[in-house]
Amino acid sequence: MKGSTLKLTRCLRHPFRSLALLLCLLGPVAHAGARSSLSPHAVAGPQPIDAYIHTAWSTLTRSMSDCKSVADPKLKSTPVLYLPRDLAVPANVAAMQKQCHVRVLRLPIVITHFDQIRESQIATPGLLYLPHPYVVPGGRFNEMYGWDSFFILKGLLDDHHIALARGIVENFFFEIAHYGGILNANRTYYFTRSQPPFLSSMIRAIYAAEVAEGHTQAAHAWLVEAYPYAVRDHALWMSPIHQAGNTGLARYFDTGQGPVPEMADDSTYYQDVIRWLLAHPGLHTGYLMHGSPHLDAAARERLAQLSCDPTLSKVCARAHVHGYWLTRSFYKGDRAMRESGFDTTFRFGPFSGSTQHFAPVGLNALLYKYERDLAWMAAQLGKPGEAAKWNSEAETRRAEMNHYLWNAQKKMYFDYNFETHRQSSYAFITTFYPLWAGAADKAQQQGVIASLPLFEHPGGLAISNHDSGVQWDLPYGWAPTEWMAVQGLLRADDQHDARRIASEFNRTVRTTYQHDHAIYEKYDVVNRSNDFRVTAGYTQNVVGFGWTNAVYLEFQSLLAHPGQ
Repeated sequence: MKGSTLKLTRCLRHPFRSLALLLCLLGPVAHAGARSSLSPHAVAGPQPIDAYIHTAWSTLTRSMSDCKSVADPKLKSTPVLYLPRDLAVPANVAAMQKQCHVRVLRLPIVITHFDQIRESQIATPGLLYLPHPYVVPGGRFNEMYGWDSFFILKGLLDDHHIALARGIVENFFFEIAHYGGILNANRTYYFTRSQPPFLSSMIRAIYAAEVAEGHTQAAHAWLVEAYPYAVRDHALWMSPIHQAGNTGLARYFDTGQGPVPEMADDSTYYQDVIRWLLAHPGLHTGYLMHGSPHLDAAARERLAQLSCDPTLSKVCARAHVHGYWLTRSFYKGDRAMRESGFDTTFRFGPFSGSTQHFAPVGLNALLYKYERDLAWMAAQLGKPGEAAKWNSEAETRRAEMNHYLWNAQKKMYFDYNFETHRQSSYAFITTFYPLWAGAADKAQQQGVIASLPLFEHPGGLAISNHDSGVQWDLPYGWAPTEWMAVQGLLRADDQHDARRIASEFNRTVRTTYQHDHAIYEKYDVVNRSNDFRVTAGYTQNVVGFGWTNAVYLEFQSLLAHPGQ
């Protein structure tokens, strides 16, 4: 009954209420690709789920000798591959150019640091060259992503694909060296932002796998190479653009302006945001401005200053409803939200339009873990002074997290708005991140564990307890955050809850697979299904799917080894 009520609520909140209500009530018959709750007794697929995952790695692998690597389902533009300005044309790229009829161009400048190149300097969007094969998430995401790759890497290591996993990490080294930092993904329109910082965790995972294989000397030599890249990546998060005011904490931020180009394949996203805001005038978000859709030169100039430039962006040109446009500030928040990986949620205001004003729990927990990892690397490499420095930075960050992000009354971690100087009250699954990172003391661990009922449902943990109608909120659960929460519980020595949640989520994945022979990027954990309808935002539940494959394997391993 609860799931039906949630579904009806989302339908009624849809901007096109009558159509949405009809689709929701008719269910999968009227909405291709959507499923209602799935029976655990449905007919099994053509191959067991483990076999599906084992073969999916090759299906999702891309390289610079593979024609399908260059295609961009998001833009559907002519394939272009970009090389660093100072890199000789590799042999496999020359072969691709001939066989795949791909244009190969060079970037206009040699890039030495982040935020050095603008979208306007690259006339035609394209794929950025990487030297090693990599695994893509699936669906419309046909490039190597920042935080997806950490979870994909875990699955590859579980399946003993060490060389492929190591190559992915070395691709990130290449991005740091030639593109200024780890990008959201290797497309030119991602030059303005990064992704949640998991590089140090990836490095340690590869090191541990090599040592487990008996390659201790080679692992140490590789760590010597990896450490400076990790230091450079960490420095990006300490730079002014990522400073959360005077808190000493970090924030997400994108240096670009206006709507993101990759939303070109969703012609209604920003319009749906406007419609939602117009339907909720009492919120006073400051995300809307009025301006005629019929623009003369003066009106276009005003719009470019206060919203976005329709002469530079086709997405901007159609992002208006009844004379209303989204403000420049909203687009900054929208872009920062995409760097966070949580696109879209209402966690940082409606559609997270104020993301740039928050010090998030998850990001700062990741950076605490990063600093502890850097201390570990420095110690392994015989650099005790640097190890002490990194440990000191981690302790400083933990103190700031306790001051700004920990709520002693609610016994949970919450994001902090450094513009309003107020802690958020939005319960979000990232409250478990400090447990995984080792930043929470015993009392904090127990407090966060007590919050499980806010998130837990029959199919696993929901992202939040707020049904906003978008994909990174209730009723959806996602593999990466399920993994982070379970690992946090394990680190807090809560084996019972960790195994139960892992079992719930894997049962959801397995039951869905038995029904339609596919693995998805997200699931409705309230109804234990892949049923997916949102008010606005991404309207697909993508099949693939890299991080879900990986987390399923990780959880299977956990459940198979009681003492693990």
